Amino acid sequence: MNEIIIMANTDDADLPRRDGRPIPGFGFGPPTTPVPGLEITDLETLHGRVSDGSLEHVHRVDFHTVTLITEGSGEHTVDFVTHACRPGTLLWVHPGQVQRFGRPGTMNGTHLLFTPAFPPHIGGTDRLVDEWYGPVCWQLGAGADYTALSTLLAQMRAEVTRPDGAVSPQILQLLLAAVLLHIDRLRRRGERGDPYAGGEIYTRFRGELERSYATTRRAEDYARRLGCSVRTLTRACQAATGQPVKLVIDTRVALEAQRLLAHSDEPVATIARRLGFSEPTNFGKFFTRHTGTNPGDFRRTHQLPR
Repeated sequence: MNEIIIMANTDDADLPRRDGRPIPGFGFGPPTTPVPGLEITDLETLHGRVSDGSLEHVHRVDFHTVTLITEGSGEHTVDFVTHACRPGTLLWVHPGQVQRFGRPGTMNGTHLLFTPAFPPHIGGTDRLVDEWYGPVCWQLGAGADYTALSTLLAQMRAEVTRPDGAVSPQILQLLLAAVLLHIDRLRRRGERGDPYAGGEIYTRFRGELERSYATTRRAEDYARRLGCSVRTLTRACQAATGQPVKLVIDTRVALEAQRLLAHSDEPVATIARRLGFSEPTNFGKFFTRHTGTNPGDFRRTHQLPR
């Protein structure tokens, strides 16, 4: 994901940078953490640390964030959807997604950050961490799911802040796996498809799609790279999503096009080339077919003032 800027732990490491890239981004660089690859804090502390208003502007992150709102109310926007937040709201933002925080001081909650490499390779967590799609927000209220996740996050915070300094990365990894698997159970309740139904083929396809969506939109290319037939790949996509493989591919490309049009100043022709279109007119037809509007109109509607 070449739009993300990985930042060192300098005084201004929390500020997003453009450096010629289309969408500004944050790299994983907490000022202090006893365990590399993971931090657990709260929204109030985060806003205090990044006090220049950058969080309220659109940006990408190259790490995962899980947030459980415990106080107040506000909004959080992820990929063109604004989620109303209140006590019991759970948010999971994946690397590469474009987000914008609401106004600071309106709500607080536990904010967990971790790199894709930190979770243990158990219980299907690899698949969960590698996914770039799916639900982002759940309204848990004060029910059993809220209690379970709140307890797990509290245990993680207690481990990170052990007064004797004997923090166990292994305990944190296992607690994180429990958090992710619990969220996966929430996701599977609300999804029409079953991501497990596509099996290993579908899981590998989603990883390959994330790496290659800007270079090929041909189902044949993905099937060849996965060592299977197009028919097998199609069956896996249908089982997991209810959609044909070509639509899954094109939906990913259309999402990236929407992000770049709304959140960058790059000309449409540059975005078209970035996404593998040899001609801007072909990109325009593709975009209109999949979104119902042309690139220029979409940009005028969704681009926020800089």
